[in-house]
Amino acid sequence: MISKTDREIFAEATRDVRRIKDDERVVASRPRPRPTARKRRSEHTDVLHESLHGASAEPLEESGFRRPGLPDRNFRQLQRGKFAIEDEVDLHGMTRAEARNALKQFLAESVARRLGCVRVIHGKGSRSGPQGPVLKALVQHWLTQWDEVLAFATARTQHGGTGAVYVLLR
Repeated sequence: MISKTDREIFAEATRDVRRIKDDERVVASRPRPRPTARKRRSEHTDVLHESLHGASAEPLEESGFRRPGLPDRNFRQLQRGKFAIEDEVDLHGMTRAEARNALKQFLAESVARRLGCVRVIHGKGSRSGPQGPVLKALVQHWLTQWDEVLAFATARTQHGGTGAVYVLLR
């Protein structure tokens, strides 16, 4: 139960408050992207491991691609992670066929939603054995084949490093 004093204090604090009229409301032009965690559990574990044992000796296997006509400035911004990541797809643990279908569907939906920059997580291939990362090379090849992709670049360390790519869409 609310005391009389509390009601009076509340009434005094909200005395100048007025209801917003419908014609004063601002309607967003695009739906907001769904929220995503800033760090995945695996990224947190990697940072913890690195702090205890030093940086890994993982080679810098950075990659990038851009279509002719894309300005240098835009490509450099993509490489530096300056575009907002509006959505992502994680292909970890998928077969080649599953990964290709998931990527194709994700890109089609992203283009339909008019997203500009997305992240594709393909993994680093640490469990791939001696042949190295399988999905990484395939994803990069597939991305060059689809016209909707203007460019892609290896993600910054905080966004997955060599286990992910930023993709700039038409």
